[in-house]
Formats: sequence, C-alpha cells, structure tokens
Amino acid sequence: MQNRWIVLVSGLIVQTILGGIYAWSSLTPWLADQYGISNGESGFIFGLSIAVFTLVMVGSGRLMAHKGPRIPALIGASLYLLGYLAASFFHGSYMILLLSIALVAGAGIGFCYVVPLAVGMQWFPNHKGLITGLSVGGFGGGAMILSNLIEAAKHSGLSIDRYFLIYSLIAGLILLFCALMLVSPKKKATQASVKLSDSAQTHLTRTMVKSIIGMFSGTFAGLLLIGNLVPYTLVRGIAEQYTTVAVMLFSLGNLTGRIVWGHLFDRMGESLLSWALLLGSLFFIALLFVPEGILYFAIISVLGFLFGSQFVLYAGMLSKKFGVTQFSRYYPLVFLSYGFAGIVAPGFGGWVADFSGSYNSALMVCIILLLGAGLYFSFAKTSE
Repeated sequence: MQNRWIVLVSGLIVQTILGGIYAWSSLTPWLADQYGISNGESGFIFGLSIAVFTLVMVGSGRLMAHKGPRIPALIGASLYLLGYLAASFFHGSYMILLLSIALVAGAGIGFCYVVPLAVGMQWFPNHKGLITGLSVGGFGGGAMILSNLIEAAKHSGLSIDRYFLIYSLIAGLILLFCALMLVSPKKKATQASVKLSDSAQTHLTRTMVKSIIGMFSGTFAGLLLIGNLVPYTLVRGIAEQYTTVAVMLFSLGNLTGRIVWGHLFDRMGESLLSWALLLGSLFFIALLFVPEGILYFAIISVLGFLFGSQFVLYAGMLSKKFGVTQFSRYYPLVFLSYGFAGIVAPGFGGWVADFSGSYNSALMVCIILLLGAGLYFSFAKTSE
C-alpha cells in the first residue's frame, strides 16, 4: 500500500522544481550580457510559460480524472526535461528559447502542477487548506533554491547554454522519479459525479467570477514584480550581488505565505480574500516610496507572502464549497486567469521599463488592480 507521506513528499519535490520558473528574472541579466535579450523579451518568455502552463493544466486535470495521476505527471516531467534540454542548443536564438522554455517546458509544468495538489487533498481530506498550502508552497519556494544555483553557475564561468543542459538532466530525472510516486488512494468513495442543481450552479458561477477577478488581480501584480525583480532591483540602485537576496526573500515570503494562508483559511474562510488584495495594494504603494536598504527587502518579502495567498485562498474556497471532485473540474478554469496575467504582466512590466526607464507606471497599474479587486470583495457578499 502506498504511504501517503511518500506521496506528499514526492509532490513537494515536484512543485519545488517546477517553481524554479519564478527564478527566471535571475537569468535576465545573464541573457542580456551573453545574447542581448531585452528585459521585455525575457519577461515575455516567463509570462508565456505561465500562460501555457495554466492552459495545459485544464487538460491535465481531465487526463488525471481518466488515467490517474501518474500519466500526466510523467508526461509533464518528460516535457520539462526536453524543454530545457532544447534550450541548451539555442545559442542566442530568441525563438528557440521562447519555444523550448515557454511552450515545451511550460506545458510540462502544466501537466505536473495539478497532480500533487489534487492527490494531496485526496490523501489528506480533513486538512485541505493546509495540504493545499504545503503543496503549492513547494512551487513558491523553488525560486529560492534555483536563484542561488543560477548565480553560482553564472559566476563559475559556465555558459548559459551549458547551464540549461545540466539543469535539464538533473531536474528532469528527479521529476520523472517523483512522478512515479504520485498515486491516488484506492478508495472510490469520491468518484461519484454529482449533478448541480440550478441554484447550486448559479452559486458556482458567482463564486467562479469572484475567484477569477481576485486571482487575476493578485497574480498580475505578483507576476509583474517577480518577473522583473532582478532588473527592477538594479534600477533602484542596489548592487547586483544583492539582487539574489531580493528573489530569495520574495520566494521565501511566497513559500511561507502559501502555508500560512492555507492554515488561516481553514479557520477564517473567505473573509481573507479582501484582506490579501487590499494589503497587496498598500505594500505596492510603499514599494514606490521606500528607500533602498533593509526596508526595501522587507517589503519585497511581504509582497511575496501576499502573492502566495492567491494560490491557496481560491483553491480552498472552491474545494470547501464544492468538494474535491468539483474542485478538480473547476479550479483549473479559475487558474486560467493566472495564466492570462502571466502572459500580460511580466512582459508589460519589462516593456514599460524599456521605454520609460522606470517601473513606476507598471507598479501603479498593479496598485489600481489590487485596490479595485479588494474593494469589490469587501462589498460583495461572501456567501450567495
């Protein structure tokens, strides 16, 4: 019989590797130095990979329902390996890099991502919020590890092509092994399909609309920041050796936030949704005015913490209201708003900086979105 702790740990490892995509901005100066790739172009690779992964996640959830968790996880691990392996041959070709990382590796993330999340809730049905936080927490913490590895590789004299080759083999093989460990419990009690009544369907639709608005606003702001964090930190006049600290602190906040918000949701419920968004707008305003130094890094960490809430609160709300079966069907659709934010936000932030020399206008857009969504949740009924 499969040990549920082995499944949980394997899922955490999978999510940690996949979450390395959040360290992409650590590659931006390296790509610029070696191949002249601009901030906007690099941000678009990151954003498109997020969009592809969320689109593929919808199909992965359906595949998992029919074939079990192991098949989509193995497909995803294979695509992730192949994507980064192909990137090692790009030699300055932006199109090859875009296709290999954003499309192939991004699809790999999409096939894998939903599996540890859904399987974890199946093995631990009485702790959905906490398990969701732990599962996606690994995804949030991956950048903290990978950003350090990227810096070490860059300063060791490796070419970026060789880095992609080594990373593809190590990360891909670990993913393949962990994918074999991801199985569902053999109980079949949750397999019955429940047809929703008209009133329940209306309630679901309203919940979905609220979730989409909130997740898009919250993830747009977070993705714009993390997708441009290294060049933004440099623009602020902070020395290059401290840019990794900024990425690590955002990632640590993201990781911690996913776990803490999941625990809090089990106790406090939907009331947390508006707080996460409104606090986000407040700290983005602070980011515009804070001087360089410890306070700057503290705010980056808090924004990572608030960003992490987005991947727990809406998942917790849907799973709590409609059960695990309905969650696996509808949450990927809500998650598409994160994908749309991914394809727009990082590239938008990079292009604003390329043309204006400042990220301030892009940060103002983040503030407006977070404030508007937070006020919407504050005045909307939390239960309809």
